[in-house]
Amino acid sequence: MENYVDIHFLGAARVVTGSKFLIETSEQNILIDCGMFQGLKALRERNWKPLPIDVAAIDVVILTHGHLDHVGYLPRLVQQGFKGKIKGTAPTLAIAEIILKDSAKIHEEEAKKANKEQYSKHQPAIPFYTVKQAEQTIRQFEVEIEATWLRLTDLISYRFQYNGHIIGSTFVEIDINAKRFVFSGDVGRRDDYLLNDPKHPEWADFLFMESTYGNKLHPKDNVEALLTEIISETLEKKGNLIIPSFAVERLQTLMYILWKLYKARKITNIPIFIDSPMGNNVLDVFKRFPKWHKLAMTDYEAMCNHMHIIQSYKETWETIDNPRSKIIIAGSGMVTGGRVLTYLQQLIDQERTTVLLVGYQAEGTRGRQLLEGAHEIRFFGKYYPVKATIKSIDSLSAHADQDDLLQWVKGIKNIPEEVFLIHGEPTALDALRVKLKAEYNWKVSIPKLEESLRIRI
Repeated sequence: MENYVDIHFLGAARVVTGSKFLIETSEQNILIDCGMFQGLKALRERNWKPLPIDVAAIDVVILTHGHLDHVGYLPRLVQQGFKGKIKGTAPTLAIAEIILKDSAKIHEEEAKKANKEQYSKHQPAIPFYTVKQAEQTIRQFEVEIEATWLRLTDLISYRFQYNGHIIGSTFVEIDINAKRFVFSGDVGRRDDYLLNDPKHPEWADFLFMESTYGNKLHPKDNVEALLTEIISETLEKKGNLIIPSFAVERLQTLMYILWKLYKARKITNIPIFIDSPMGNNVLDVFKRFPKWHKLAMTDYEAMCNHMHIIQSYKETWETIDNPRSKIIIAGSGMVTGGRVLTYLQQLIDQERTTVLLVGYQAEGTRGRQLLEGAHEIRFFGKYYPVKATIKSIDSLSAHADQDDLLQWVKGIKNIPEEVFLIHGEPTALDALRVKLKAEYNWKVSIPKLEESLRIRI
């Protein structure tokens, strides 16, 4: 092997989303993650452009976890000529399959709706990818086991290591010619409701580290007390509580907390509707992979039986028409699409409605607009006035905060040759850079989008 590797930062560099990192070596070309950009229009438009690399020359894709901003570009990669295997843990590939099929269906539906109602500037509007293209991509999936070194070539090995965040999520260690490259993926939090604590890397010559909350500490909120209070206020107003939720992990965590509160008689038997076809499928992943989480199967069954799990769009409208106060948990978590838009279309202009945001809201998303006090939001080609009360609970985030991230790297025994901060907005990246420099005196860089660099090994 030649004594260098080339790294291409194709996404999640100075932005949170669009995770894609290409490692080129003389033996193999490895793509770590293959996600979609979300948020600002200028970023979303990048999704439509071909990658500035020879896609056909990529030998393998290794996935850290199944979120859309880590897997959502895969069908486009296949359309551009990628023919290799897509590797991940069993739950990660199960989640990725659900997310790709669901997003393909949404892309097809949105294109159809835009053409019918003629609100797209593209004539005709076309889906980002189709269900057929998603299914073609899924055929290239190959399950790998966690915590075991796997050989790619004589000089390249890799290993998936549990890191919380969502079910199946890992950080990835790659040994290339006796140098270790560590990609953090998205690091989870300690003491999570459903997941075990993340494992820690013990050695990293080159560390690629997420920084989503690199400038923040999660508030030490009593989530259960806050939810109890918000539900009580909703009942007093005889209104509805709408919780836009990520289908993976956040939905299951909310279900568990609400069931726990009901069981402890801290909330009344208020109807709880789960309207996320993708979330329903993710619930099944929890059932299939019990060793990847700490939710007992008896609790899982009881929790699911306590909720009204919506199966059809007809039931969505029946839920909206139901005059009773209720809790509605619906995708998507950043209000970028999904069933939650149907509820907001009907209910966001009512003062009795409360919208509760429970996760990271990327710049440019409707969730961020609501969080920042927008008086109206636009979707389905129209503006809708925001009369609802907007609340948020930051402490339900599935991402490590600054303290968690510093703890995560604490066990690294060597001094990394270089640390690259990724998956963050500029203020978060810089705050974590300063902190790592102060605490460890490590060499820390913040790569630009589409930057390439050569590393001597």
